[in-house]
Amino acid sequence: MSLTVATVVQPQNTPPPPQAAVFNRYCLTCHNARLKTGDFVLDPAYLSDIGGHAEVWEKVVRKLRSGAMPPAGAPRPDSATYESTASFLETALDKAAAVTPNPGRLPLLHRLTRTEYQNSIRDLLAIDALPKEMDYSLLLPADNSSSGFDNIAELLFMSPTVMERYLDSARKLSRLGVGDPKAPLMASNYRLSAEHWQDARVEELPFGTRGGIAIRSEFPLDGEYLIKVDVAGGGREQHQLEITVDGVHTQSAAIGGGGGRGRGAPDKPQEFRIPVKAGPRLVGVTFVERNQARDEATLRPRMRARGTGPAIASVFISGPYDAKGPGETPSRSRIFVCRPATSAEDLPCAEKILSTLLRRAYRHPVVDADLQDLMPFYTAGRTEGNFDLGIQKALERILVSPQFLFRIEREPANVKPGTTFRITDLELASRLSFALWSSIPDDELLDIAIAGKLKDPVVLEQQVRRMLADARSESLVSNFAAQWLFLRDVDAKQPDELLFPNFDETLRIAFRRETELFLDSILRENRSALELLSANYTFLNERLARHYGVPNIAGSYYRRVTFPESSARGGLLGQGSILMLTSYATRTSPVVRGKWVLENLLSAPPPPPPANVPALKTEAEQTGKALTIREAMVQHRASPACASCHARMDPIGFALENFDAIGHWRETDNDQPINVSGVLPDGTKVEGVAGLKQALLRHPDEFVSTIVEKLLMYSIGRNVQYYDAPAIRAVVRDAARDDYKFSALVVGVMKSAPFQMRQAQGD
Repeated sequence: MSLTVATVVQPQNTPPPPQAAVFNRYCLTCHNARLKTGDFVLDPAYLSDIGGHAEVWEKVVRKLRSGAMPPAGAPRPDSATYESTASFLETALDKAAAVTPNPGRLPLLHRLTRTEYQNSIRDLLAIDALPKEMDYSLLLPADNSSSGFDNIAELLFMSPTVMERYLDSARKLSRLGVGDPKAPLMASNYRLSAEHWQDARVEELPFGTRGGIAIRSEFPLDGEYLIKVDVAGGGREQHQLEITVDGVHTQSAAIGGGGGRGRGAPDKPQEFRIPVKAGPRLVGVTFVERNQARDEATLRPRMRARGTGPAIASVFISGPYDAKGPGETPSRSRIFVCRPATSAEDLPCAEKILSTLLRRAYRHPVVDADLQDLMPFYTAGRTEGNFDLGIQKALERILVSPQFLFRIEREPANVKPGTTFRITDLELASRLSFALWSSIPDDELLDIAIAGKLKDPVVLEQQVRRMLADARSESLVSNFAAQWLFLRDVDAKQPDELLFPNFDETLRIAFRRETELFLDSILRENRSALELLSANYTFLNERLARHYGVPNIAGSYYRRVTFPESSARGGLLGQGSILMLTSYATRTSPVVRGKWVLENLLSAPPPPPPANVPALKTEAEQTGKALTIREAMVQHRASPACASCHARMDPIGFALENFDAIGHWRETDNDQPINVSGVLPDGTKVEGVAGLKQALLRHPDEFVSTIVEKLLMYSIGRNVQYYDAPAIRAVVRDAARDDYKFSALVVGVMKSAPFQMRQAQGD
């Protein structure tokens, strides 16, 4: 049967561009109206109006830039043709977008996520670390996520059940912030995993201590608190259990020394009753370090246990008992900007306090209606108890107000549906603060927005750089990057304890901390985003250095370590967090690792696998001999339906095979030398992790475009669409002139049309 293929045509008297022949030769054989391969049709007429068919051509650009099309095995153009064709389309698309920018549509109401709520409470009330029984994961439900992010506006619903949780949270947080003497007793239980290694100093505790736990918590009132400590194991020798508060010794007790065979552990919890001042405190429960010889042979059999001596199993804190009052806490200082000396001063002082809170919580200048809504709550509390209770009741009302719980943006009066317009300076201030800090604007940003100066590009850039230098921008690591790279999944991974006996909770914590410190260094030192792949350094403590085989690193604290040129470490692809979360519990997975790189570093995810894909066979059918991962994958992808996607994923995954499922370096798999070579669909040969990094950095714009795309999605709270591509390309082009510095990417996103504009609701 003969097949007739449509060809790209142009309007009469208009010569076809050179790219028409490229599409005729390589694309229309499959993507025509008859075959509709991949459910995608490339109509010949589209080339005469590229801007008018932006959605189609943006898909084509993405496939060309990622090298995903034509598929493996089909005729493919050379690199120069790929580049010229993609550039031709991008130029036409960008020109069309400049004439009619499309910022997309967002809901007018955007509820705060649990993380944003937590950070907003921190900045509004100076409450940082809550008692364990008031942890935000208990106060509020987890948020829905899309494309890895949980701040997508359309998914942030407010059901009656969720509203009840906010009401309960407001009551508890207002009592904690003001220091309510009638609040229930604090009752927090902290348990340590049996795999939590306790033969080294905990990072936040004093030198000369060993193991235990550092508990950072808000204490509601001045008073005495009861600390109960469960100890696991005893020992022939005596050990000193020590309690510290903010690094200062308070009480201690002798543990162990019972003689032989591990006896000497207490039969019941050790109890300590200690005075603690209200406010944020760091409580340490630990042991005084004893000098003892330790070597790898001694440590290895106990690596997944708590250690070689007694260890802390759990700590329970309750109180206050004999409370002395609310004390002087950071929260009370933040709330009570004035203190009435007489009853006549109560009302003016209350109005000043509440006006200050309202301005910060609602993110706009206070109007009379805002204050009048609150005064009945203050009056009721003042009548029931005292001035503090009045403020507490009004604060509780603020924390459940829609103006606090939602980011509200309004459309100009009489705006026509579909019209594009710039948001107000106050709305822009909120977008900035929640993008960079995951929290409310500070007073300086609000002042500039109220004065109408934030729309000035120079002022805007100054504020962005100021906010990046602020400690609160750490949320770009703990919130944005953690979701982009799926770092939160590290906590859920559980490597098989028989196959990986050296893995323990201390190593899991070190994996995540290494990546957080590495990402923070890129941000704080304003390094090039390309160093996320190419950096020759990381941050290690003794536990992680031993796992990586890096010598001469002692102690539990993290320090920057520069790798030699021959090292495969350095950059995200050499870090245990990434390598573990892209593996299974029992083995590595080239497919999962390849998919993770394509999706999170190149924005080129493969399509979903077909139905009923058989499980990977790890043994030869005839001989029963164990197969290497590469041998198993060769058999698995023999099906033509699987081959095209695996051709993209597998070479990437194979390049990382020297790292096992917990990121430990290895040379063999099932006693066979590991083959880390591969060929990408565009013909690029890859040899190991070094070759993979080189291949990814050959086209830096593709990697940086992914960062910008993820950052834009996170910053505006919606999934990126085809009409955002011109703005993303503009940010990348501008950042290239500054070596792709991270700050340049952030400034570019904050100045972009999708971030600063809206499209009116309606058809």
